[in-house]
Amino acid sequence: MKKIIEYLRDYFLSVDKRILILSTLFISCAIFINYYFKLEKAIIRLPFLEKYFAWFLIFFIAFAFPYLLSFLFKKKIVASSKFFFLLIIAPALFAWKLSVNIQFNLSTDILENKYWNHVIYWPLKLFIVGGCLWLIWKLFEKDEPYYGFNTKYFEIKPYLIMLLLMVPLVAAASVQKDFLAVYPKLKNVQFFLQNENSGLYKLLYELSYGSDFVTIELFFRGFLILAFVKWSGKECILRMV
Repeated sequence: MKKIIEYLRDYFLSVDKRILILSTLFISCAIFINYYFKLEKAIIRLPFLEKYFAWFLIFFIAFAFPYLLSFLFKKKIVASSKFFFLLIIAPALFAWKLSVNIQFNLSTDILENKYWNHVIYWPLKLFIVGGCLWLIWKLFEKDEPYYGFNTKYFEIKPYLIMLLLMVPLVAAASVQKDFLAVYPKLKNVQFFLQNENSGLYKLLYELSYGSDFVTIELFFRGFLILAFVKWSGKECILRMV
C-alpha cells in the first residue's frame, strides 16, 4: 500500500498542473453536457452509422484534447504515423463496441433466443475487441507483454486492501435508488429465470456480464496506457481518463 501511495504522490508531483486542471475542467463540462442534455440517451436512439460516428467524435475529442494541450504547452508529442494511427483507432474501436447491436437467431423460442443473445453479447465483444488489440500489439508491441497481461511485478496485497476499503462504499451505494435502477443486471433476463435450471442460467449470465469488465480493463488500463506511454510517459494516465 505504501508503494501505491508513493506512485500517486510521484504522479501528482510530476504531472503538468496546467494540463491536469484544464483536463479536469474539460471532463467536468463533458459530464455536465452528457447528463443535462441527455446526450447518451439521444445517441443510443440513432441508426447504427449515425450512432457510430457520434460516439467516435465524442471519444476522439475526449482522447485527443489532453494530447493537444501537451503539444501546446510542452511541445513533447512527436508526430508519427504510428501515433496518429493509434490516436484514431482507439476511439474508433470503442465507438464500435458501444454502437453495434449483436443479434443471432439461436432458438425458435423467443424468450430463450433473447436470453442466449444476452449471454453471448459481452464475451463476443471481448473476443472481437481483444482480437483487434492483439493484432495492433503484434504490429507494434510484440516484444512487450500483451497490454498488461503479465504477472511478473504483480503484488496482490495492495489490491486486496483497496478492495476491502471499497466494500462499505459499495454496500452503501447498493441500496440507493439510482443504483437499483440499473443493477443488478440480472433483472435484464428475469423473464427467463423461472425454471428449475435458473441457477445455472444466472451463473452463465453473470460470467458473461463479468467478461465485459475484462474488455474495459484491457482497453483502458491496458491499451490506452501501454500503447501510448512511449509518447507521453505518466501523463498517458490522464489521457486515458
